[in-house]
Amino acid sequence: MENRNEIFNTETPEETQALGEKLGKTLKQGDVIALIGDLGTGKTCLTQGIARGVGIAPDEIVSSPSYILINEYSGTIPIYHIDLYRLENGEEIAELGLSEYIEGDGICIIEWAERMVDALPDSCIKIHITLAETNASHDHSGAHESILQSPADENIRHIEIQHPIS
Repeated sequence: MENRNEIFNTETPEETQALGEKLGKTLKQGDVIALIGDLGTGKTCLTQGIARGVGIAPDEIVSSPSYILINEYSGTIPIYHIDLYRLENGEEIAELGLSEYIEGDGICIIEWAERMVDALPDSCIKIHITLAETNASHDHSGAHESILQSPADENIRHIEIQHPIS
């Protein structure tokens, strides 16, 4: 299956959430979102925006399910927010029975999805999130490096979204 790539840079958590909200408004029942990125890159922040875009109640708090592994949110479409960070291997992931969520009637958002890449559906939307500093070495113009000297640089995210094209 071929992919269409879109690349975004966000400079604040609010911009990351706004991007997530735009994406959330385009999602439909059965969509699976694979969030791939290091600790602290903004996966939960993006998920908060996606949840708003899907239509969860404004007073509902979207938080990382790192310790409980799965959060469920009611919205226009149910959202299943899964975090695989604390799981060590494919066996532990298999024991969760995630196929019920992935093949379910809601939208499944999986943080640390690279830990189950072989079990993701081909139709999965993959989102790679990195801090801009990790991309500075790819920018040989020098412009990126000068931007990264300000104290707020830890919020600059490079977000690549791969949409499957059928």
